[in-house]
Amino acid sequence: MAGKFELYKDKAGEYRFRLKAGNGEIILVSEGYKQKASAENGIESVRKNAPTDERYERKDTSSGKPMFNLKATNGQVIGTSETYSSASARDNGIESVKKNAPDAKLDDQTA
Repeated sequence: MAGKFELYKDKAGEYRFRLKAGNGEIILVSEGYKQKASAENGIESVRKNAPTDERYERKDTSSGKPMFNLKATNGQVIGTSETYSSASARDNGIESVKKNAPDAKLDDQTA
């Protein structure tokens, strides 16, 4: 099964999206957006930037757990990963985003 973007509204009424791998695991989440169109633009930005390794900011959380951010060409964060148990698990997560994001279908749960 291919990856997919889920577009949804959070409890605060903001639009968010998450990218799920083919196995259903969430591999990237967005910030909250006031407008649905802005969230949709974020999805397009993830599709466009996901294949480029230089767009990934590999870092650790304050508790020392590996994670990553995907950034647009302007440096703005467009998606954030979960925390991982190891740097190699994080790198596998990045590879999953690279593989799944460009062709992921959109599941609009706001309609």
